[in-house]
Amino acid sequence: MQFLPTGVTEADFAAAIRANVTAAIDEDVGSGDVSAALIDPEVTATARVITREAGVIAGLPWVREVCRQVDERISFEPAVADGQRVEAGQLLYRLAGPAASLLTAERPALNFLQLLSGTATLTAEYVALIAHTPARLLDTRKTIPGLRLAQKYAVRCGGGENHRIGLYDQFLIKENHIAAAGSIGAAVARARTLHPELKVEVEVESLDELQLAIDAGADIAMVDDFTADDTDRAAQIARGRVLLESSGGINRETIVKVAEAGVDYISVGELTKTVRPLDLSMRFESA
Repeated sequence: MQFLPTGVTEADFAAAIRANVTAAIDEDVGSGDVSAALIDPEVTATARVITREAGVIAGLPWVREVCRQVDERISFEPAVADGQRVEAGQLLYRLAGPAASLLTAERPALNFLQLLSGTATLTAEYVALIAHTPARLLDTRKTIPGLRLAQKYAVRCGGGENHRIGLYDQFLIKENHIAAAGSIGAAVARARTLHPELKVEVEVESLDELQLAIDAGADIAMVDDFTADDTDRAAQIARGRVLLESSGGINRETIVKVAEAGVDYISVGELTKTVRPLDLSMRFESA
């Protein structure tokens, strides 16, 4: 799969989609869709889903799974692909099947697609701002609980890249880890002993700490909430010695200057934390 989150197998990703959809249907349908029960189960219909605004699409596998779990008789025909930019009024997909089932599937499917498309759209906006630099855009762990892989998938649909998926697949040694371990050097050495196969990243709060992280042999140093001038100096110090990630306070107004300083990565929590869903709409088609 093209936008599979980094380090995640297709089997695990498929299982996550199934679990996401099962939870969404359980909370929405509960003991049964009483409104859809008003419709004769023999009545069939077709429906079309459009976007009311421009954006980048992400989440079609979740829509397909919603249709499957609600009623396997629903036919799902996408008109676009994940990662594709669309314009207002554009057709996204068509559905056909029992009218009651289409109504039951409508909201869970749109909830996934509008949220993930919002993440992909915002990501694409940030990626475009720094496209003239070598810097790469990363997401964070500031995700909606239960939707970690979904949102990281959406970031990739928007042209961004994934940071670690969770607490298990990469070391990120922060201030409190350093304090508890005794020093940056001690923390990095312990990480190498425990899991030599994993990357080690150290969050630093000064240029002196950056030098300590380099001396300790860290793979990546994260400069957190650095001023523009200190970011410039950090990039000069790190070049060719350690990969450099900038984080903290990154927004549309600041990201270009940070990227132009020469950092390797820029992580932005806003991609998954404060995303605005894309405005979508489903309408039954006339016979």
